[in-house]
Amino acid sequence: MAAQQYSLQQLAEFLQCEFSGDVDATVSAIATLEQAQPLHLTFLAQEKFEKYLPECEAGILVLKPAQQTLFDGNKLLVEDPYMAYAQLSHLFDPRQRLAEGIHPTAVVAKTANISKSARIGAGVVIGENTQVGANSEISAGCVIGDTSVIGDDCVLHANVTVYAGVSIGHQVVVHSGTVLGSDGFGFAPSKDGWVKIHQIAGVQIGNRVEIGSNTSIDRGALTDTVIEDGVIIDNLVHIAHGVHIGQGTAIAGCVGIAGSTTIGKNCQIAGAVAINGHIEIADNTYFHGGTIVTKGISEPGAYASILPVQNVKKWRRNSVRYTQLDDIATRLKNLEKAVK
Repeated sequence: MAAQQYSLQQLAEFLQCEFSGDVDATVSAIATLEQAQPLHLTFLAQEKFEKYLPECEAGILVLKPAQQTLFDGNKLLVEDPYMAYAQLSHLFDPRQRLAEGIHPTAVVAKTANISKSARIGAGVVIGENTQVGANSEISAGCVIGDTSVIGDDCVLHANVTVYAGVSIGHQVVVHSGTVLGSDGFGFAPSKDGWVKIHQIAGVQIGNRVEIGSNTSIDRGALTDTVIEDGVIIDNLVHIAHGVHIGQGTAIAGCVGIAGSTTIGKNCQIAGAVAINGHIEIADNTYFHGGTIVTKGISEPGAYASILPVQNVKKWRRNSVRYTQLDDIATRLKNLEKAVK
């Protein structure tokens, strides 16, 4: 299939912005400043990349009006080039939609309610009393359990598993390999071993949520696991049973959040953060990558709990000193008492 081409004027109208250059100049893809060729659109998001402009061969460049004299070619002039790039990326998305209707190899329960405009791919299994909304796409190999609800304009990429009793809002994207509604990790110890606690609640996913690949969101034990509107979740994230994620929060890859924790609105959780269970995190909290969160955070702000990378010899010395901190603190208190 031939790539869609857009002229300078068409893109300016799409962004509703000023422009400069040949109105008929066309581009068919987006590239970096370093790699852009005449059929490429690119953008200048930060001043440190201005050094690439003298050799940039892009057909169209997105940049700020104050920077327009730095490039002689065709330009789209916006106050926020990175946001403009995000908006324009929708036009150049190469993903092809599934054909409307239900693929003949799909297995759909008779009691399922599937919108006529939904697109159900090959090998999909949809359980009893499940709903799939208008214009939603369920890609090949997905399994949707009984009584689950998929809203309008959702995209479930290949091999997503949605257990029974999961509710997904509108305009939600779930990437391949993700599991929604698996059992939370609930067991009671006994003299005969672990006794499973059945997880009888569900999962609620809000509107405009995006969930990366191979992420697992567990169902609750007694209360639902809740992901509010506008949350974005990266790949390889684990969200345990009964967790509540506030609106607009962003969670990067390899994060683990233990059960019954509440994360506030508009938080940013960087990669490999580990968050303890049964705690509350305030709105507008930011955790640096690798932070270990053992207690609740009541004041918004930026938090970190790991040492920066260092030479291994220095790290070994500092590691030994770390184990001596308690003894040093005790000796310091004794000295303070002695001089009073």
